[in-house]
Amino acid sequence: MNRLRVLFAIALVFLSGCAPAASQVTTQVLIPPAPTGTPSLVPTRVDISTPESIPVQPAQTQSAFPVTDAPPPLPTATAGAMQLFFPTVIPAKGAEYRPPLYPVPWALSPYDHFFFSAPIAAAYPADPEWDYRYGGVFFGPDIIHTGVDLPAPRGTNVMAAGPGTVVWAGRGLYTGNPASLTDPYGLAVSIRHDFGYKGQPLYTIYAHMDEVEVVVGQWLNTGDILGKVGSTGNTTGPHLHFEVRLGQNSFYETLNPELWVAPPQGDGVLVGRVMADYGSTLKNFLVQIKNIATEKNYLVYTYASDATIHSDAYYNENLVLGGLPAGVYELNVQYAGYNNPVNIQILPGQVTYFAFYGFARYDFSPPATPGPPAASTSTPVIP
Repeated sequence: MNRLRVLFAIALVFLSGCAPAASQVTTQVLIPPAPTGTPSLVPTRVDISTPESIPVQPAQTQSAFPVTDAPPPLPTATAGAMQLFFPTVIPAKGAEYRPPLYPVPWALSPYDHFFFSAPIAAAYPADPEWDYRYGGVFFGPDIIHTGVDLPAPRGTNVMAAGPGTVVWAGRGLYTGNPASLTDPYGLAVSIRHDFGYKGQPLYTIYAHMDEVEVVVGQWLNTGDILGKVGSTGNTTGPHLHFEVRLGQNSFYETLNPELWVAPPQGDGVLVGRVMADYGSTLKNFLVQIKNIATEKNYLVYTYASDATIHSDAYYNENLVLGGLPAGVYELNVQYAGYNNPVNIQILPGQVTYFAFYGFARYDFSPPATPGPPAASTSTPVIP
């Protein structure tokens, strides 16, 4: 017994000598690496780190808009299917997280309609790729982009932008064939929302996902998870392709999502109609904007074509640049070899509108108020 006590005492001394003093204890903090990489035109898989998502507070279960009684039409096959491509979009290295969005619906003007929340959490920058926004071209002059591409790592939660019913879930959204393995949208979800706009239904589209976690007929509230970011379909890397459709759930009935998704708090939206001096719109035309305080430069192209996209009924725009922090900017439309710089004010939560008329330069007057539709002069057809 005495021998056991001696051995026990020796063990205690040995262990106390091995343990560090309290002042010597250090804690190693593991900081995840910042996302790296640049957009690539070569179809390839790009691995980027996955930061933790910021929890999103669910919206109220009751919609602020009237529920439409008409049943949602099922997507149908589109005649003359065209080839579509969507490029890789990767968060810029060191990009900051976005501030929270304004609450929806958000509209300081009677003609604005920021009805939707962002489908990607604010833990990611999620600014659309500058040279491939709505109405842009990337792979060729005949391939017009009908949405915006939001950067996020593979596996990021995709969330419903507003309350509504799932009317498509899976492959085949473009062709109308759920068995199509070559559909350009890949795994996609379409939601018909509980509210519409001016008597027409609204739809949102979420494409290129790696996983779809909802089924047709399921009702979703704002912020509900419907799948994971991926790269299925015609893509070169993981991102979310997001569309807004009005009237019909059709590839040919899209509008610019940057005029429908609420901007981050403190940010404004620049909307313009850029024309030549003889009145025609300048297509795929580069416009420069610079923040006077931070000297940060922004570049944006006008719409490349109006064949498969639509301008807003009020603004009749061919350029939209959202996510601009409020402040004074220098706007420059280079025309016929001449610079045309002018200072503009971006206000938080609002749209700043301009028109450019070639050598006549700028007009900052708001668009004319839409009047009632003109009476038809054709002879009515009696069925």
